[in-house]
Amino acid sequence: MSAGIALSDKLESNEYEEKIVNEFGHLLEKSKQLFNGLRDLPQYGHKQWQPYFGRTFDIYTKLWKFQQQHRVILDSKYGLKRWQIGEIASKIGQLYYHYYIRTSETNYLNEAFAFYSAIRTRAYYSKVNKEEKPDLMVKKLRYYARFIVVCLLLKKTKITRELVRELNRQVDEYVKSYDPDDRLEWQLVLNEITTFIDVDNYLNVDQLPITLSNRLTTNVIPPLPDQNKLLAIMPSANQNLFILEEILIIGNYQDQIKFSELTLDMFRLLQAVEREPTESNYGERSLQSPAPSTHHRDLYLCDVDGRGDHCSSNRYNPHKYLLYKPTFSQLYVYLASAFKELPSNGALLLYISADGYDGHSKVKVEQSYDFGGCKTNSRREDSLENSNNIPLTSSTTISNPGTNQTSSSQSKKSVQTIKEVHCIYPGDIYPCLRKPLFLIVDSNNSVAFQNMPNLFGQPLVSLLSPVKLPAVFHDYQNKGSLFTLFLTSPALAFCFVCNISELSTDLWDKCQEHVNRIIFEVAKIFLKSKLVDSTFYHFFGDDFLRLFLTRFVFCYAVLRLHRAFKGTGFYPSSQPALSNDLLENVQVHKMILELSSLLNVRQLFLDALESV
Repeated sequence: MSAGIALSDKLESNEYEEKIVNEFGHLLEKSKQLFNGLRDLPQYGHKQWQPYFGRTFDIYTKLWKFQQQHRVILDSKYGLKRWQIGEIASKIGQLYYHYYIRTSETNYLNEAFAFYSAIRTRAYYSKVNKEEKPDLMVKKLRYYARFIVVCLLLKKTKITRELVRELNRQVDEYVKSYDPDDRLEWQLVLNEITTFIDVDNYLNVDQLPITLSNRLTTNVIPPLPDQNKLLAIMPSANQNLFILEEILIIGNYQDQIKFSELTLDMFRLLQAVEREPTESNYGERSLQSPAPSTHHRDLYLCDVDGRGDHCSSNRYNPHKYLLYKPTFSQLYVYLASAFKELPSNGALLLYISADGYDGHSKVKVEQSYDFGGCKTNSRREDSLENSNNIPLTSSTTISNPGTNQTSSSQSKKSVQTIKEVHCIYPGDIYPCLRKPLFLIVDSNNSVAFQNMPNLFGQPLVSLLSPVKLPAVFHDYQNKGSLFTLFLTSPALAFCFVCNISELSTDLWDKCQEHVNRIIFEVAKIFLKSKLVDSTFYHFFGDDFLRLFLTRFVFCYAVLRLHRAFKGTGFYPSSQPALSNDLLENVQVHKMILELSSLLNVRQLFLDALESV
């Protein structure tokens, strides 16, 4: 009797264990299908991908909890290995990272970091090398590369350097064991990330590289009056205040240092349009599907204690797209999507960091295309599908086949210059002027965007980089643009133009405090001035855009006073042009000269009276 009961219990136990194994296999297969399906989703828009992401998160939630609850059975009956658990955790980290990319909410970066960090601390991939499967080694290397990107974005420099050293050892072992075809690609990845980290840590404080976050914190935001006072500055006909909702960050400086399709300029700018994330508790994780994003934010002011104080903590980050060397078709699809998603009180920021392209047209009449623009891609395979493979050079010409004249007279009478196709011209942006646009162009041909017509009467502000750089800075051009550095980290930019690479902690803290005081002073002048074009005030209520405007003025004033920058081509410009009571403000100049004295570089700057 007891033997029969024991046999029955054993059969039930086997059935239960088999059920667990089958259920795990089903969840694992379903999770792989959903994860692979993410690749087919459009990268633009807000609503199309959210339901699919939700289903994928749900299945991974079940899978992760299931393997935790039934680890003993899965180890003995399924043969579950630690690298397989690591693969699940890595996929969850990727989900959170891509959710951050699609929503711009930095707290999801912390979630990605938590899972990637767990893989490392629990050594899930430690025995992959013994499996003698090169594809598993590649998965391990890709995990390291993804973890490094997340740590870079979270400014965890110490961990990043540790990961790079570990990745270096893993690549060496991978190459030694398998002599793979992709060994040069992994070596390139190592070189890129090492260079990226070294350049992004330009300044040493107390003989150690300083790690700066360019993200928005409350102590760097210039204060504002209440809403009514700000509206009172503007003409009564159009008193709309706009907040930054959609951003396109485009990067194509051919020789600029990059990593993982992020140039230094893109990397710096993307942080400058995010708020500093709150640190999560990296203990036990409760894996949950992120709540559906309520994308559009309330207007920038909220009433606290009846005073109309600025309420930053309740706001989301603006949504952004990162486009590295996009083709024209890619650029226009993303631009149209961002334009479509703008709410009635939203503004679009278009940031272009790219080599300039001059159309070389002898007669420059049309501002829209004759003055050139910025290159967006150097690939040529789909440049002119109907050009019969005519080389794309600025001097290439085609004749009108509909005439009966001789070939020589044809070329004289109806010659058309073929322009660069993968280039963004001012005319390409004209359709977006139907809604509020804030344009930042960092290029040696930024002047092409200097006189864009306001075709639809909507607010348009352009901040344009200098087109020249003193010869002493030419060797640094691949290490990020000076203009973008001023817009994202003005204190560091000031040190850079003064060739300051070593400071004490005390002096660096004073430098940052002094720069913040100058920025705050610029904001006050903006609000007091009777000469500033009212267009600027449409954007001045937004924290991010207000900082860009005030840092732009700081950049102009520093370069205007600096002895190495001589002539208008060395200074940034704007549309509408800012008034002299801002750009040539005596108080701002005085504060900059005080900063230069504080850092013992006063000799590099003109006297205030000399500069006016």
